[in-house]
Amino acid sequence: MGNGPTETTAALLPGRAIPTILPAMTKKPFRLSPYQVQFLIVVGFATVGYALYLRYLAIELSQTALACDAGLQTLICKGRSVATVLFKNSVFGIVALVVATLNLMRPSIVLLTVGIVAAGLGIVLYNVVLSGLAIGLFILGFARPAPATA
Repeated sequence: MGNGPTETTAALLPGRAIPTILPAMTKKPFRLSPYQVQFLIVVGFATVGYALYLRYLAIELSQTALACDAGLQTLICKGRSVATVLFKNSVFGIVALVVATLNLMRPSIVLLTVGIVAAGLGIVLYNVVLSGLAIGLFILGFARPAPATA
């Protein structure tokens, strides 16, 4: 009758007692509350609205473009120049794709908000391919297995 490690372990942990001793290490699935969904809808509409305003009233409108190129220093001209530099370097699409990848690995409301802003600006301001791929990754981030039914 020795007190070897196998006898002590067998006495303390009979057959199926391991799950009751160790806590279940399951991760809570990422789900948005109704308030978070409403917040994201407002942020998305505001972002796309501002991008449409910037595109059609600052970038493509010839009178505004000529005035800004002539040296007019207004807020719309500064926004036009910043947006032009950013979409020529595909910043909106790259940021949206990086944030969407991070959100796919570890979803959070902050990443989702930043990604929706970047993707919304990218879709409207000529970074369509990268932003579209990012939106696909955001949708894929919500694909979770269905809860098991009893």
